[in-house]
Amino acid sequence: MLATKLGLSARARRYFVRTTQISLVPEPAESIRLPEQQGDMPPRVADYIAAHQLPSPCLVVDVDIVEHSYVSMTRAMPMATIYYAVKANPAESIISRLAELGSNFDTASPGEIDLCLRLGVSPSRISYGNTIKKQADIAYAYSRGIRMFAFDSDAELEKIAVSAPGAKVYCRILVDSEGAEWPLSRKFGCDPEMAIRLLVRARDMGLDAYGVSFHVGSQQTNLSQWDGAIGQVAALFETIAARGIHLRMINLGGGFPSRYRARVHPLIDYAQTVMQAMVRHFGTALPEMILEPGRSLVGDAGVIQAEVVLVSRKSENDDKRWVYLDIGKFSGLAETMDESIKYRFLTPHDGTPSGPVVVAGPTCDSADILYEKTTYELPLALKAGDKVLILSTGAYTTTYSAIGFNGFDPLNAVCI
Repeated sequence: MLATKLGLSARARRYFVRTTQISLVPEPAESIRLPEQQGDMPPRVADYIAAHQLPSPCLVVDVDIVEHSYVSMTRAMPMATIYYAVKANPAESIISRLAELGSNFDTASPGEIDLCLRLGVSPSRISYGNTIKKQADIAYAYSRGIRMFAFDSDAELEKIAVSAPGAKVYCRILVDSEGAEWPLSRKFGCDPEMAIRLLVRARDMGLDAYGVSFHVGSQQTNLSQWDGAIGQVAALFETIAARGIHLRMINLGGGFPSRYRARVHPLIDYAQTVMQAMVRHFGTALPEMILEPGRSLVGDAGVIQAEVVLVSRKSENDDKRWVYLDIGKFSGLAETMDESIKYRFLTPHDGTPSGPVVVAGPTCDSADILYEKTTYELPLALKAGDKVLILSTGAYTTTYSAIGFNGFDPLNAVCI
């Protein structure tokens, strides 16, 4: 039983069991074919690539794996409501499948809101989670039925009060994101002390002061970060309760991982860590919990097939080859910025002698280098025209490939 695995006290286990029995979800479909080991190709994606002549580069996503990831998360954390972060991959097939499974959706723009509504998602299942919104966009979202908004400043709160009267609002706070492979800056969130004042002001302005959100950083590998963040939120809840406001929700954000080069903890470890922290800091009086996974639901479901454009050296005695692909920072692999996300590559020559490489994209921009400082080795036999498979690329690839820089087309994509 999950409650026992979480190491909860007998009293907390009884509460956990009683409150989670209403949150049962279907078992993952037995027909879904998953990789046997971390780093393996998704079987259906492998079959599809082998059977089709694809434009290059091209992302192939197995939506069945997205479903499996969603169901696995709902079973691991049945007390939490999932709001899929649409920005991770807004493909209609993914949104539709998740909507059928009962997911809610975290959106960051009117375009994402319209996408979800067009695919039949009720406005009550959509949050506007961007803390930086135009006044007109808030009004538009409200006119479409959206009633939950994020904020982290006085000015944003004032815009919401004018254009979304009576709406539920939650304040995002700043927390430590050390340990995240894609860390977050101070662009979003405010100091917890400021959040207290803002939530009181929200109540005074006629808004529903609903809760608090945080994000410990994308691809977070340090499980202890959730305990510190949840502790801060619990203290905030207690302080603001003394001011007559009963907050009801904690938005735990994202941070759950995909499988890149470094091995990561299994999902159950993340669930155990989060629930232990929730019980430690809130006892049995747990507030509503929201999760906003993106990467962890779609990342491992996708594989990009790319092509080697050129293999060269910078000097006669240089042992390190430069491998140029037909995909780079400006056509889908933006998360290689600062060499943060380290993807895995498969080539037709794997298992043969290899040597160190710099991996770069095809554009006329010196910033379009994927990996130069990080040690990568690829087969010595690799040559122009060879196909290269880039694993776990279902998240934040098509969405970062929206323009035709240098005249290269945006990333092609297909969902199967």
